[in-house]
Amino acid sequence: MIKFSTNSTTAVCRVALLTALASASLSAQVTTLTFEGLQDLEPIENFYNNGLGGFGSGPGLNFGVSFSSDAWALIDSDAGGNGNIGGEPSPSTAMVFLSSTAVMNYPTGFTTGFSFYYSSINNPASVSIYDGINKTGNLLATIPLAATSSDGGDPSGAFSPFFPVGVSFSGTARSVDFGGTANQVVYDNITFGSAVPTGVPEPSTYAAIVALAAIGGHQWYRRRKAD
Repeated sequence: MIKFSTNSTTAVCRVALLTALASASLSAQVTTLTFEGLQDLEPIENFYNNGLGGFGSGPGLNFGVSFSSDAWALIDSDAGGNGNIGGEPSPSTAMVFLSSTAVMNYPTGFTTGFSFYYSSINNPASVSIYDGINKTGNLLATIPLAATSSDGGDPSGAFSPFFPVGVSFSGTARSVDFGGTANQVVYDNITFGSAVPTGVPEPSTYAAIVALAAIGGHQWYRRRKAD
């Protein structure tokens, strides 16, 4: 048990305690979606909104976050799924989308920053952040995403490794539009409230991996062979 004296040190201790509590409160606002617990190729939908994924998985943690129906979970083929992926920051599930964009809604809103990991070995992409739901209202920030290099996976998977990106912004964000070429961008560890994604590498490592080289000829998933 921590005890405080009744002398002048008390005021200093109280200030320190309040500062610590404020820091803890701010830290608690940083939330990361890893997509673990969803099935392979399952629409994410309301899994993080006190509901279920498209195949009935969940509910996951209730963050008040929902996804449009074209945003799916994807499990690494090395873990038994269809994912042509590797090096995920939180194995073995990530997010993909099957049309021109996928929209994530967070009606209560988040502030300060937004970050994630991604792999997009064939095409560039972009992510846009809005202060209204369903990508409406003011555009708060856009993150351009370069095409990424591939190391062949762990032990397989062309969409590997995943690269960390993030952005700081002013205002309160309530939706995110994940744009790019359908079937060609994979996202993981989506983080609200911080411009630095969870598990980001040391600066020296980060500087090395941001030298991206685009290569082509792959898809983010592998279809299973017919029985």
